[in-house]
Amino acid sequence: MTEMPLVVSFEDKAETHMNSKIKIIEDLSLNAWPSHQMQIYDGWILRFSYFYTHRTNCVEQIGPSAIPLMDKIAYCEEIYARWGTPTIFKINPLMDSSFDQKLMERGYHIAHTTEVMTMNLEKYMVQKPLRPVFLSREISPDWLNGLFSLKGTENEIHKKIVPSMYRAIPKDTIFASIYDGGKIIGTGLGILDRDHVGIYAIHVAEEYRRQHLGESICRSILNSAIDEGATEAYLQVVEGNVGARKLYERLGFAYFYTYWFRQESCRPFSQDIYPDTISRG
Repeated sequence: MTEMPLVVSFEDKAETHMNSKIKIIEDLSLNAWPSHQMQIYDGWILRFSYFYTHRTNCVEQIGPSAIPLMDKIAYCEEIYARWGTPTIFKINPLMDSSFDQKLMERGYHIAHTTEVMTMNLEKYMVQKPLRPVFLSREISPDWLNGLFSLKGTENEIHKKIVPSMYRAIPKDTIFASIYDGGKIIGTGLGILDRDHVGIYAIHVAEEYRRQHLGESICRSILNSAIDEGATEAYLQVVEGNVGARKLYERLGFAYFYTYWFRQESCRPFSQDIYPDTISRG
């Protein structure tokens, strides 16, 4: 008996291609932003960074599991309780929607939502930045202090651990700065991985906004990344940040997918242990 060939629909092919691209970006994002501490647990990564950002202080799924789901969730809650922070799970489109539903039923709320935007750099029009941008392949105390100032970071624990987190990035980096005199008024970071460049840490001092500083920083990073052989670019923008999204769309980025964080509602962040405000990301 002759077997009939398996017919794969156009929609199935498109979904497979999209999921493959999402998986690549999720992997690149993990490489790009190490946490202060990480442990592997049955296909999950537990990330901890004194709640510097949601992204560096959450559980991410990277592989298949063998332990019963509710046992795993309970274990994570126990670990994060020891660390003094609520348990947070990152939810992306590759995950079964039933997992997000189970967390919601357990009392987890959506704490933070992020949109991922991408661009094929073959379609990007290389232009000279409108403002001078200083680029460095190495992180400097000046760049870090500028970043802390722009983000309003006051927590001494964060100031101690975050430099080591940036220095732990295992990929080639492009650190961008814009100065006014001797003061940094804008920062950016490009991370090169395979044929991609990820754009991170775009911050501009409030009094200098709407002067093309953010665009100049992004263009400088993209131009340098293309010289390094990058053919794809991605970035992440907080949902509702209309100004940033318009900037990225002008550069040529387009929306690709959304991920969000489900946060445990029964135990708040321990302000007594880590008194600084929570940064988002």
